[in-house]
Amino acid sequence: MSEQIREKRRFSRVPFDADVVLSQGEKQWQTKLLDISLNGVLLEIPEEWEGGRGAHFSLELIFTDSGSLITGEVAITHEENNHVGFRMVNIDVESVAHLRRLMELNLGDPELMDRELAALHWR
Repeated sequence: MSEQIREKRRFSRVPFDADVVLSQGEKQWQTKLLDISLNGVLLEIPEEWEGGRGAHFSLELIFTDSGSLITGEVAITHEENNHVGFRMVNIDVESVAHLRRLMELNLGDPELMDRELAALHWR
């Protein structure tokens, strides 16, 4: 990951394993989640990928262990080393609750969680 991307990062990222479905119009791609934050996700670039910086997609994160589903609209921020990063553009209330709980369990720092929640642009 480039140093510039690391410096811009304001949200804690948690490595996580989940199935992902990205869609854009009639097109759909399946891939794997590499890590997640309150503000976005890092995914493996799917086969037959047709991305492009700034492009918007519908995202479904499927956590088979817990049965949780997080859905939202995401935009590409970067593509590098067979990975593609997205920022959350829009997310429904139920998905926010699942994402918040997931991050709380993995960060273990309520003050950090509060700071990150305050910094969100999609709230």
